[in-house]
Amino acid sequence: MATDTGKVLSVNVGGVREFEYRGHPAESAIWKSPVSGRIAARGVNLEGDRQADRESHGGFDKAVYAYSIEDARWFEKETGRTLPYGAFGENLTTEGIDVDDAAIGERWAIGSAVFEVSEPRMPCWRLQVRMNDDQFVRRFTQALRPGAYLRIIVEGDVGAGDEIRVVEKPETELTVRDVFRIYVRDRHEADRLLAAVDPEDVERVQASLARSESEGQRRMLKLHGGSSSRLLVAPNLWAGVGLVRGGAGTALVGSHAEVAERLIEYSQLGIDHFILSGYPHLEEAYWFGEGVLPELRKRGAVAAPDDRARVPAGA
Repeated sequence: MATDTGKVLSVNVGGVREFEYRGHPAESAIWKSPVSGRIAARGVNLEGDRQADRESHGGFDKAVYAYSIEDARWFEKETGRTLPYGAFGENLTTEGIDVDDAAIGERWAIGSAVFEVSEPRMPCWRLQVRMNDDQFVRRFTQALRPGAYLRIIVEGDVGAGDEIRVVEKPETELTVRDVFRIYVRDRHEADRLLAAVDPEDVERVQASLARSESEGQRRMLKLHGGSSSRLLVAPNLWAGVGLVRGGAGTALVGSHAEVAERLIEYSQLGIDHFILSGYPHLEEAYWFGEGVLPELRKRGAVAAPDDRARVPAGA
C-alpha cells in the first residue's frame, strides 16, 4: 500500500540537447540536473525545464516526472552503477512515498503547489541514450518501476526538502504500476483501464470525431459506435484506443502466439505486406521481435532469423 507522506530529495531541470543517434541528428531534454532554491511549477513544466518532444514527454498530463530514490537504488544494485539525482530524467527525486503504487488521480501537496498523478512513464529510446545502455528500455520495463507523471493542479513553487502529502484519493483502485503492468505485459486486464475512463470524456471525443471528414475515421466509429461493449471487432482486433483518440485506433492484441496466428491468417487471405507500429514504439518493437517473430519462425513463416519474413513485419 502506498504511503501518504514523503519528501523531495532533489528538484531537477534541464534544457534541450542536440546529439547524434545511430547516424542521425536527434534532440532530447532527458538530461536533468539538481537545482537549488524555490522552483516555480506553472503551466506544463517547472521553471527552467524543457521537453524536446511535448507529445511524448510533456504537456498538461506529463508536466512533471517523479521518480523515487528507492527505485533508483534498486537499479544501482542491478546495474552496478551510481545513479545521480535526475538520472532517469525525473524532475522530482522523492523519498518515502511509493510513487509506483500511487493511485491514478491522487493529489500531492508539495511546497505551495498541488500535483495530480496522471500516468506511468513509458520508456523510449531516449532513456537508453541517457543510460548509455541499449538494453535499458527492456530492463526498465521488466522491473515494473516506471515512476509517475504529474499534472500541475495548483501552481506554486517547490524545492528540495519539501514534504510530499497525499491530500486527495480518487475512487479508482488503479495504481501507476497497474497501468504500466497492464500496458506492457498483462494486456488481458485492459478492461480495468477502460473502466477508469470517464464516460463523459468518451462522449466528448466521439462527438468530435463524428464531425471528421475522414472516411477512415467514420469507418472506425462504426466499428464500436462509442460503446465499450463492442470493442473486440474480430478475433484479436481491439478498437478500444478509438474511444478516446482519433486516427488508426484498431489494435492487434493477444499473446505472442495469437498475434502470429492472426498475421498468418491475413497472409493466407492475400495480404502480403504489414506495417506495424505501437506506443511506446520501441517497447512494442521489442515485444514483437522477441515474442512474435519466434512464433512465426516455428510456424514456418520466417525462414531464418536474418531472412525476410514471408509474413513481412515492418516496425
